[in-house]
Amino acid sequence: MSTDKFLLLILRNKKINEFENADKLILSFGNSGYWFDKISYIDYGNSQSIVQAVEEGKSCFENAVIFYPSEMDNLLRSYIEKSYSAKFDSSNCLLSGNKSVFLLSSGSDGAESVNNIVKIFNNKYGKSYLRAYIKTVGAPNDKISEALAKAKEVCGDVDFCITEKYGECSIEIIYGSDMPKTVYDGVMRALLVVLKDYVYALEDITLAERLVELLKLRRMKICVAESFTGGGVSKRLVEVSGVSEVFCEGLNTYSNQSKEERLGVKKQTLSKYGAVSEQVAAEMAEGLILSGNCDVSISTTGIAGPNSDNTNKPVGLFYIGIATKESTQVYKYNLKGSRKSITETAINFALFLAYKLIK
Repeated sequence: MSTDKFLLLILRNKKINEFENADKLILSFGNSGYWFDKISYIDYGNSQSIVQAVEEGKSCFENAVIFYPSEMDNLLRSYIEKSYSAKFDSSNCLLSGNKSVFLLSSGSDGAESVNNIVKIFNNKYGKSYLRAYIKTVGAPNDKISEALAKAKEVCGDVDFCITEKYGECSIEIIYGSDMPKTVYDGVMRALLVVLKDYVYALEDITLAERLVELLKLRRMKICVAESFTGGGVSKRLVEVSGVSEVFCEGLNTYSNQSKEERLGVKKQTLSKYGAVSEQVAAEMAEGLILSGNCDVSISTTGIAGPNSDNTNKPVGLFYIGIATKESTQVYKYNLKGSRKSITETAINFALFLAYKLIK
């Protein structure tokens, strides 16, 4: 009988804990380069199924990781030690020949336990894994799929962990430390050829951190005027340590009066085009530049919903203005989704567009 390498048993007590952390546990192993050949979810009250699963792990898998409610500890530990004729050590690892069993209780430090197990796997198989990152904003799903497919053509022995939220996508590339540099370069090149227009970083860094880093490098200051994003763009920026070197001010110019008085938006522009318009977004961004306090500015105006603004303009319509002393660019979007998703996506787009303009 052939033996697979990795089994994960998740013993669930539905009345007490649904083990929502199970997905995080699987992802943590995957991020370290280890994926399970089989994952079994078993009701912890079904002793016969548990016994069958443990015995299957013993006969068919080199390594079994068991995630279980902490109240099962003594009973489960005793049965497995008897079955394998071996003892668990202080790190909850049992070794028997080329077989290993790892216990992870619901009360343990999951991150530390996974790290300990990964170290044992690395020593056992003489291989460790490295990570690289590609951070993007606004990349369509078909583009991401195309990029991953091309990278797999270069080298099939690469895993990808994709995290997408509000238009921002983080591609984590997991590969063996023994991968030749020429192959690694080929994988990265395949990804970047497809995604180059959407990339803001090749490291594990946030979008706001990357923009602040670039502003410092360019010795530029930034100001922000927001309407429907309600200070979200400014909040992201001020969460970055050291942003005071480049961030001058953030204004929440929500009303038309505020747009006129604080930014110099013309009354006739508001009357003719409405607050949610390309023209108003441009004048908002330009008003910040004309103040003389910054080198680049961001403006946002839109309709996040759930209701419209008593015009014929749809929920999800928004404009982002990006201005410098030399030019002004306005970008139009029309998204579907909740108020939160539209707003958060607009914040990501605004930061990314500012980054692209000064890059």
